[in-house]
Amino acid sequence: MNNTANQTANVAADSRISGTEASSMEVFYRRSHFWGRLTLLVIIIMSLIPPLYISFVLDAHPGWGVIATGLVGYASFIGIMWVLEPITYYPTLGVAGTYLAFLTGNIANMCLPCSSAAQKSVDAAPGSQKAEVAGVFGIAVASLTNIILLVIMIIGGTYLISMFPPFVEGMFGFVLPSIFGAVLGQFAYRTPKYGVIALVIGMAVLFSPIFSLIKIALCVTLTIAVVLFMEKKKGNLE
Repeated sequence: MNNTANQTANVAADSRISGTEASSMEVFYRRSHFWGRLTLLVIIIMSLIPPLYISFVLDAHPGWGVIATGLVGYASFIGIMWVLEPITYYPTLGVAGTYLAFLTGNIANMCLPCSSAAQKSVDAAPGSQKAEVAGVFGIAVASLTNIILLVIMIIGGTYLISMFPPFVEGMFGFVLPSIFGAVLGQFAYRTPKYGVIALVIGMAVLFSPIFSLIKIALCVTLTIAVVLFMEKKKGNLE
């Protein structure tokens, strides 16, 4: 009887803890949506103030035809990423991380690797609530560090870069591929088979004669589809 009562009490306690965690995450998501939408809206308005001021206060408006031409040309080149990037990065960044990353920028070469590193440091499973919270802290710290370094570089960066020898400046082009390689290594270390699959699919898509703007989305989609198929075949997914 005592053992049964203890088990019942433990189950009830676990249920209360699970309910508290679920409630806390609901509050976390609700506040993330509120502050994320608000801050992004403020940034959009602030971004529009300088061109509006130059156009209508200083009377330097270039004409709507020029603006439309520039918008169409830019959107035809990069517009598809406005839809693909949030979808592609969301599984790793989560709700709050997505808002914060798109607010600060440098998603691929800063926010995403720092989010992945923070998740790995606390041994959080990708896609879990623990990983999402850890990723937010990683992005926040990276953003603050980025701001501090930007201030330093703006003040004295040009002078410092001019002191570098030419071969050092040439190495800057390898920074982004190195970051992507490090991120791949973090996840591939846990499941090497899936890392090899992702690498093979990525190389195949890279050298395929397809439209360059859809290569990233196609690579991500194919990798996810293959991994889900293999997991389902193993019986890990219903």
